[in-house]
This record gives sequence, structure tokens and C-alpha cells, in this order.
Amino acid sequence: MPSLSTRIRECHGCGLFQQAPPTERSGVASCPRCGTELHRHRVNPQGRALALAVTGLMLFTLAILMTFLTLDVKGREQTTWLMSGPVELDKFGMWELAIPVLAFTVLAPVTKLLALAYVLTGLRLGLKFPLMHFAFRCVELLTPWAMIEVFLLGVFVAYTKLVDIAPLHVGGAVYALAALMVVMAAADSVLDRDEIWESLERVGATSRPMQPDRPPPQALRTANLLACHCCALVIEPHAGDFDPTCPRCGTALHRRKPQSLARSVSLLAAAAILYIPANMLPVMTVISFGKGSPSTILGGVEELAEAGMWPLAALVFFASITVPVLKLAGMIYLLVSTRLRSRSGLRQKTRIYRIVEMVGRWSMIDVFMISILTAILRIGAIASVYPGPGAVSFCAVVILTMLAAMSFDPRLMWDSAEAATIRPADAPSQAIRTSV
Repeated sequence: MPSLSTRIRECHGCGLFQQAPPTERSGVASCPRCGTELHRHRVNPQGRALALAVTGLMLFTLAILMTFLTLDVKGREQTTWLMSGPVELDKFGMWELAIPVLAFTVLAPVTKLLALAYVLTGLRLGLKFPLMHFAFRCVELLTPWAMIEVFLLGVFVAYTKLVDIAPLHVGGAVYALAALMVVMAAADSVLDRDEIWESLERVGATSRPMQPDRPPPQALRTANLLACHCCALVIEPHAGDFDPTCPRCGTALHRRKPQSLARSVSLLAAAAILYIPANMLPVMTVISFGKGSPSTILGGVEELAEAGMWPLAALVFFASITVPVLKLAGMIYLLVSTRLRSRSGLRQKTRIYRIVEMVGRWSMIDVFMISILTAILRIGAIASVYPGPGAVSFCAVVILTMLAAMSFDPRLMWDSAEAATIRPADAPSQAIRTSV
């Protein structure tokens, strides 16, 4: 299974194979057909990313050890820690909420930082640590599920609700998480994933020995090529190799994601069904001095608006109501147009998919807010919050829509459009192009 030059790339937006030119400082190589970014040049990506990963681990340690929020109700203080939310949700029997909150706010970010520091330390020392390629695959897989920035926005929403009940003191863990959010965003921006994978090849940390690169012949046709969706390596598989795996990262290779449309439709249908109880059932019940009533997602937005917090109400409405609806509508539009082999607006549809894939995680704001309120407001009839079944349904909707977007292969839109335009015998005639 010989590998081709690492400059040969397949666009994950439209499936076009092309020869990406070397990018200069601050340069970007983009697909000429759909506009998807192929590669962005970074300066000293390994050194800066390693420093930021280690800094992030130190900040996370502080966030775990320091107090999170402290509420003073009639001289009675209620102190919480970063882990208090999942613990209290589990005590209420809401393990369905406790697990994703713990995974998205603690496990995914910590595992991502540890894996990144592990890989970059080995590369920095020029050593071959065990399972380095697997660790960097984990970095790629965990990035969408590490939601520190979304969690902090949930903290802000919870803070606006708590200050009306009693004095609230922000602990050092909140400031450590804010710094961690900036550090993780910076690490993602400076990390050059292509350069890391190429460095893993050089230290021999790939899943199996690589064969030397060779430049592709001019007459090479894209029908002979496969591209790894994880590390972007383009290979030419041997004839008769029906189950190829990437020699660089070990990922199973497919021309397109297996059963992409079927999986996306199934996940989207489940999300659409659960969206009804997510909006009709109460997500939480707030008891303040013996009074309170169940509250839905829309009810929470109305409470913020009645309190005069219009910007925050608009933000929560957009993240918790508008975004899920737009994700469902956007994914349905893409799936239907693919089935109908629509040839119009393919470039715009690819952009819609990228937006849908990017914004889905922000709908977790309400779930994180509920976990915070449940942890800190547990003072009996004076002030208590009880999570409701609507929160479980809403959390499932967010996760299912994210999985539906990840399962969808946008290259199928371009494939179906080409199939509707040219004869099947002419389909593999596309040659490698050069991106700019």
C-alpha cells in the first residue's frame, strides 16, 4: 500500500484530490472547488502547542482543587467544586445528565491535554513513546467534546439567576477555567496537525512501517486513491485490498463514511422525536423560600427577559432553541438534497454543513447551567433546584444532532451531483488539481 506525497490531499468538504502548494508564513491553502481549508501554516507548532498543553494541565489542576462558587443564604454558606455538579445530579438519580456533564467538562478536556502533551513531549525529545499515533487520534476525536467555553457560558447564565437569591462569591476555579479556555483555544490555533503526523512518521511512531513517499505521476487518476479522514494521508491501495487501514495512524480507510446517510437519518429522527419532550417537559424546578414551580427551556428565557436581562435571554434562546431547530432543518436540507442529487449551491451547502457541525455543541449551555444550580442550591425549602426530565431529553437531542453531523459525509453531495451529470463510466476521469 504505497503512500503518495504528503502534499497530495483530498478535500474533506467535496472529495477533490489536489496538490496543495507549500504555504508561506500565515499562508492558507484552500480547496478551489468548495473553499474548505486544506492547510494553514503555523510557526513552531510543536513547541508552542506543548507549552500551552502543559499550562492547560496546570490550570485544570487548580480548577479541580480550588472552590468553584459559594452561595451565602441567611448566613448559611453553600460551597461547590468543579465536580459538584455531576455528583449532585447522580444523587438525584439523573445519571443520564451526570455522565455527559462529567465527560464534556472534565474527562474530555483533561484526556485531550494529556494526550497532546504526551505526543509533543515524545516528538520534542525525538523518542518513540508507545501508542503515540493512538494518542494523537484521541486528540482529534475529543476536540468537539471538550466544552470548557460552553460550560463557562453556562456558569454565567447560572450566576445571573443566583445573584437574585443570595450573595454569590466566585471561586478561583472559575478564573482558572477561564484561563484554561483561552489556553486550549490558543493550543488548537497553533497546532499543525499535518506537521505532527509527518513528525510521527519520522520518529517511527506510526501504526506500521511507512513506505517512502513518491511523487504522483501526471496521469494518476483519483479513482485509485484513498485518503485517511483522520491524518489526511493519501495512499494508493494494492489491488485486492478490500479492507485497507491507514499505515500512518491505523484508521480504517473508506472512500466515503460507511452508511453515512442511513446513520445521519436515524440519529436525526431520534433527535427530532426527543426535541418534543425536551421543550414540553420541565428541565428544572427552582424552590426559593418554599415557593417555586417547574420551568421549561422557554420558561427560563422568559424569566431572564422579565428580569431585564434581554441580551442574556436572547443568547440562551438562540443557543437552546434556535440552534437545535436550525441544526435539524439544516441537516434535513442537506440529506434531502443529497438524495435528490441536487446540483445547485454545492459550495453553499458545504458551508452550511461546516456551520451546523460547529455550532451544535453550544446548545449544552442549559444542561451545564442546570448542573451548576443543582449543585449549589440545595438548602431545603430556603433554596433548592431539582433537575427535570426535560433536561435529559434536551441533552440527548444535543448529543444526537452532533453525532448526526459527524456521521454525514459532505462529499456525498458532490458525488450525487456528479452522478446526475455524467455517466458512471466517466466518473473516475478526474485528475489531480493544484489548490491555491
